[in-house]
Amino acid sequence: MPERTPETDVIDFRAAEQLLAARDPRGAVKLLDRVVAAHPENTAARLLRARAFFLAAQLRPAELEFQIVLEREPDNAFAHFALGRTLQRADRADEAQRHFRLAAALDPRPDYLAAARFEA
Repeated sequence: MPERTPETDVIDFRAAEQLLAARDPRGAVKLLDRVVAAHPENTAARLLRARAFFLAAQLRPAELEFQIVLEREPDNAFAHFALGRTLQRADRADEAQRHFRLAAALDPRPDYLAAARFEA
């Protein structure tokens, strides 16, 4: 296998974005595994990998990646919302609700507010 370079990692990251857009989350995960292994501190790569895990219905790995992102960026509204969706899909509605509310408090987008169900 050829030596990895920063350019290779950028190419893999961009290709993973394209694979997600083309609805191939498993292919994206394969590329992102290498990027995250080379750059475990890269939050963008971890967030993209979390999305790919979610879309591939790999809920536990998605949850773990979203949690890592939130440890580093506790004010990331999208990560809270996506973690909420992940927990909701895993039949953990009470835990999900906390993250939906945090997402809505951080960014009052209509979809975040609807998921937060503040009026309920």
